Amino acid sequence: MPANLFEWENHLSALREMLRGATQGRGRLALVSGAVASGKTTLLNTFAEQAIESGALLLEATGSRAERDLPFGIVRKIFDNGAMPADVRSEVIALLDGNALESTAAGRMHVMSQISSALLRMVDDRTLVVLVDDVHCGDDQSLQFLLHLARRVRQAKVLIVLTESPRLRQEQFTFHAELLRQPNCVRMRLHMLTESGVAEALSGTLSATVAARLAPECHRVSGGNPMLLRALLEDWRTVGEHGEAQQRPAPGEAFAHAVLGCLHRGEPEALEIARGVAVLGDARSPRLLGQLLDLSANAVQQGVQDLHQCAILEHNAFRDEVARTAVLDATPATARGALHARAARLLHADGASALDVARQLVSARQDAEAWAVPVLREAAEFALVEEELEFALRCLERAHHACAPGPERTALKARLVSIAWRIGPAAAESHLPELTEDAGRGRLAPRDVAPITSYLAWSGRLDAAAGAVSALAQSAATGDDPAMTAAVSASAQWLTMLSPPLRDRLPTVGTGTTGATAGAPRDMADLAHAHAAATMSAVLTEGQADRAVIEAERVLQRYHLSDSTLQPLAVALMALVLAGRLDLALSWCERLQGECSSRRVPTWQALLSAVRAEIALRQGDLQVAAHQARTAMSRISVQGWGVGLGLPLSTLIQAETGMGHYDEAMALLEQPLPEELFQTLPGLFYLRARGRCHLATGRYHAALGDFTAAGELMGAWRMDIPLLTPWRLDAAETWLALGDPGRARALAEEQLRLGPEDARLRGALLVVLARTDELKRRVPRLKEAVEILEGGDDRIQLAVALGELGRAYRSLGDFNRGRVLVRKAWHVAKTCGADPLCRELMPRHADPGELAAAAAQPGQGTTETQRDVEALTEAEVRIAVLAAHGNTNREIASKLFVTVSTVEQHLTRIYRKLNVKRRRDLPAKLSDSSLTGTV
Repeated sequence: MPANLFEWENHLSALREMLRGATQGRGRLALVSGAVASGKTTLLNTFAEQAIESGALLLEATGSRAERDLPFGIVRKIFDNGAMPADVRSEVIALLDGNALESTAAGRMHVMSQISSALLRMVDDRTLVVLVDDVHCGDDQSLQFLLHLARRVRQAKVLIVLTESPRLRQEQFTFHAELLRQPNCVRMRLHMLTESGVAEALSGTLSATVAARLAPECHRVSGGNPMLLRALLEDWRTVGEHGEAQQRPAPGEAFAHAVLGCLHRGEPEALEIARGVAVLGDARSPRLLGQLLDLSANAVQQGVQDLHQCAILEHNAFRDEVARTAVLDATPATARGALHARAARLLHADGASALDVARQLVSARQDAEAWAVPVLREAAEFALVEEELEFALRCLERAHHACAPGPERTALKARLVSIAWRIGPAAAESHLPELTEDAGRGRLAPRDVAPITSYLAWSGRLDAAAGAVSALAQSAATGDDPAMTAAVSASAQWLTMLSPPLRDRLPTVGTGTTGATAGAPRDMADLAHAHAAATMSAVLTEGQADRAVIEAERVLQRYHLSDSTLQPLAVALMALVLAGRLDLALSWCERLQGECSSRRVPTWQALLSAVRAEIALRQGDLQVAAHQARTAMSRISVQGWGVGLGLPLSTLIQAETGMGHYDEAMALLEQPLPEELFQTLPGLFYLRARGRCHLATGRYHAALGDFTAAGELMGAWRMDIPLLTPWRLDAAETWLALGDPGRARALAEEQLRLGPEDARLRGALLVVLARTDELKRRVPRLKEAVEILEGGDDRIQLAVALGELGRAYRSLGDFNRGRVLVRKAWHVAKTCGADPLCRELMPRHADPGELAAAAAQPGQGTTETQRDVEALTEAEVRIAVLAAHGNTNREIASKLFVTVSTVEQHLTRIYRKLNVKRRRDLPAKLSDSSLTGTV
């Protein structure tokens, strides 16, 4: 098929040739057909300009569907023309207005003959060109006149050019056939642009290279429709004007308007059918489309064919989503809603999938009927598989609204909350009050009790959660529902674990995974909550770390990650952390993070990142801890974290403090907190983090207050377990900072007596005790602490112990061993990112080459001095700087943890390399204050 652009040029050339023939007295007739927006009107207008330039008398008219019932409407337009001589116009108008139109067919034929004669009298001196666009929209009388005129112009200087749609009305077939029977009639057909035609059209305004690059995509989107192509190019240029890089043309506002323009220019059913296709998504079922629009199958097929011909549709669907959206947006809201609602009923009756029916129900924006409730519920579950969380929520919202009050409605609300919580706990907030009321009325299903209780507690509604569990417990006691009894027991265990002050307000429960409900049927959700709560209780109240590790692994192995098991799995991970099994906790946490890394589950990812941050913090990896904590807090809003905020926030505060970012840590302390936080376990984490920040920044009494408060809470809750918060250790370090080693020692010894035997904690306590001991007893304690900590995971605490041991050896005069241990401590602290600890261990320590680099800066000395300094080793640089500052050999040995003999040997080599004889001859540049900090 030739490209439409060439086709168009050929047709224009043929019309010019026909005009020349008409000028010579050989009357011609051209019938140009083509789909909407194929270029018929453009062809006609271009030829009209050329006809005027040739001196022809041009008479034009355009058919209109609105005037189809107006007799002789097109004829009146032809003669209502400024180029028409006034006398002829008056004569014709008089004939049209005369009573002859009301007479017989023979009378009307006589009038048409008179009008034709009036026209033909004007061609003696000039060629007459009659152009009628969209003749298929003309009235019957005008069509009869044009056919009558066509029969009389064969030997006249007349050219008649008509354009029509490929699809004709029934009454137009005779007119069309009679025209084509005329020997002087030429039929022309305009097609859509091919891809090469699109490239040729684009090259008129773009470079050949750009046109060739854009042509394939432009042809795909526009289908070669010239009107759509121009609009697409306009959108592309508009984007370019706004400075946005746009490699590929993308349909926009102009394209959407062009689509609607094409539809309005077509047959009346075209727009209606396009709306139906937009609602259903495609036109694969003419029967269904016909039922939707109340049209016959034949009318639908014809309309769909028209939409394909004008390139609006391709393969029974819109070429681009912008076109479909434009059609839907242009449909009045009431009509659109009615179409979607009707489509839903038709699809449901036709056996369509729940997802397809639900999409129509949701788009209808109308109250759903009772039959739609199970469909919407099923569709929501399928949508979750496809990660369409917002659509799943809308399905459940419609189902909930359509459902009558009762257990089923409550179950829908509970499922809605679980999905909303997956997106972000804040999204579920507005639904929790209604669920609380339903729980009080006993409407919650057993499977929903534990998850909803945990959501209420997370949001800080501790009293509401306790009240709901108590109400359900009373309801279960009066009934015979073992499943509900088990669910209530699990929820009570969960709340007691999270917020120990609630213990006295909740039903009595056992400490195992079954408790008082042994043998009762259990739902996976309440079983997971009960199992995880019992696991944490083994750590917090019973001090059975080994059993807690076993139970935690069982939880992690037994339950897969889901909305209802996320919190139990996170609690099991924290049980491993508190029990000191960071290796297992890290392995399981990374596995769970991998499971949800590619899914749209922000809350899942946030909670697991918070746990991962706590693991990193306890391993001494401060940078990873800070990164994971910030990631957790960025996944969901601060408001959405509820009382859970205590976990990532406390980790982040401690990590920033450990890295020496005190301003950042203090800024985090300004974060508003839920009032209920300090009634929960995360509140203890926060108190410790705030205390450690105060301790590091010299606010010792504030720190002591936080540590003591944590201890008082743990005592009141009957879970004074240092694995949770070692408040005595923290307080002891604070008393040391305050200069009261006696109180520090008392707290450390008390904690050692209480146990439990945790390696990390015992090592830290031994360091505190060593700092309160006399020198001769300090080294054995520190050696034991180092030995213990080397077998553990906490590298920062190991660095502290190594540094203390190094200082102890130094005090005893063993400089070599002290130097090695302090350097080892420094390196361990450096890998942890603990810069304040690094500065404490070796205040003047520098990386190799720092001094030489500083000496090489402009204004820092002569070129000769720079070369001399660069010749020194790292150790020689440090000793040279200290010597230049006037330190004695013994002072240098003490500061660098080396022997006096080592200092003397280094100085000998330094003097030789710098070509000096004595200490005072060392280059002045070595004592410059800008270099002091490098040592």
